Parts: sequence; structure tokens; C-alpha cells
Amino acid sequence: MLRRLALATVIAFSTLVAAPVSAQAAPPAEVPAVQQTPAQIVQSIADQLGTAIEGNQNELKHDHEKLIGIIDKVFLPHFAIDYASILVLGRHAREATPAQRERFAKAFYDSITHRYAEGLLNYTRGRVKVLPFNGDLNDKRTIVRTQVVLDDGKLVSIDYAFRKSPTGDWKAYDVIIEGISYVTNYRNQVDAEIRKIGIDQFILNLETQGEKALSAMEQENKGAK
Repeated sequence: MLRRLALATVIAFSTLVAAPVSAQAAPPAEVPAVQQTPAQIVQSIADQLGTAIEGNQNELKHDHEKLIGIIDKVFLPHFAIDYASILVLGRHAREATPAQRERFAKAFYDSITHRYAEGLLNYTRGRVKVLPFNGDLNDKRTIVRTQVVLDDGKLVSIDYAFRKSPTGDWKAYDVIIEGISYVTNYRNQVDAEIRKIGIDQFILNLETQGEKALSAMEQENKGAK
């Protein structure tokens, strides 16, 4: 299950991070921009994902930093990384200083993107299907449900949890893959690691070792189950 979770996570985050950014001029100040719904955000990015990846796999495979640069440029505007990191820290967020929370958010984000970046190269057009939205759009939070086709043809249910930011934009903060929450999954692992080595050492490990520290944490927690 964890292996399928990891594979689906690559594709799940792909829908939010790999769309090309078009060089459009900002609309005039007197004309308010039309706010996209969460479903529209996921759908539009999924539609552009094939254009961003197909035909460029070889170049991006040999230029990891360029691949990371694409993620950095388009992922952050659509993902509430600070809010998600607080959820991942759980009770430790209350104990951490603002500086520690900021360092953790950046280090954890960098580790996640480096760990899953190459998975974007396997994306092909049409893998993501955004399911019809049922119900009323909550003013503060909502869920976008999708299905993703894996390499073997199997369908994986992936839900994206969105919240409205203080600026009024919708941002994703959690990915739920076949009922397994990204936030909950990592919160349990991070909690165990911080209890063992302390938050400062854990953040330092992420900052200095990056995805290796993340991988070691995942393997250790997997072995403990």
C-alpha cells in the first residue's frame, strides 16, 4: 500500500506543480480577475500538464534543477505550504517558534519536491480525470475529487483539500490518496522523528540531507509497523 501511495503521490502532486506558466500581462486594476474554483484549478493544470512534460522528458531528466525550477515556479502559488506544514507538525507546531515553523516549512517542501520531482517525467496526457462536483461550494474549504490512471491501468481515487487563503485565493493543503491523507501520513512520521531527536535536529536533517532524511524517516517508520 505504501508503494502505491508513493506512486500515486507523484501523480497527485504533478497535477498541481507541472503546468507551464503563461506570460500574460496582468489585467487592468479596475477589472477584477475571475477567481477560479478549486475544481477549475485542478482541471486547468491537469490539461496543461501534458504540454509541459511531453516531448521534454529527456531534457528534464538530465536537468534536475530545471525540473525543480518548474515546480518552484508553479507549485507554491497553488499550495498552502505554510498551513500544510503546521498540520504536519501537529502538536509540535504549538511548541515551535515562528522561526522553527518557517524553517520546517521550507525544508519539508524542498525535501518533498526533490523526492518526487522525477515522477513528473512519467506523466502522460489524460491521466487525471476531475469528477463532477456535488454539493455547495463552501466559502472556506472544499474537496476536489479526481481519478488518476496508473501505468497498469488501475484507477486511484485522489482528493484535493482546498481552503480559501486570507487573500481570497483557493489553495490546496492536503492530498488524500485512496483515503490516506498526505498530512496525516507525514504527521505521524514527523511526530515520531521529533520525539526521538527533537525538532531542531529534525529540521537540520531536512535542511542538510533533504530527500535522504525524508526517505530514511519513511523507511524507519515503515519498518516499525
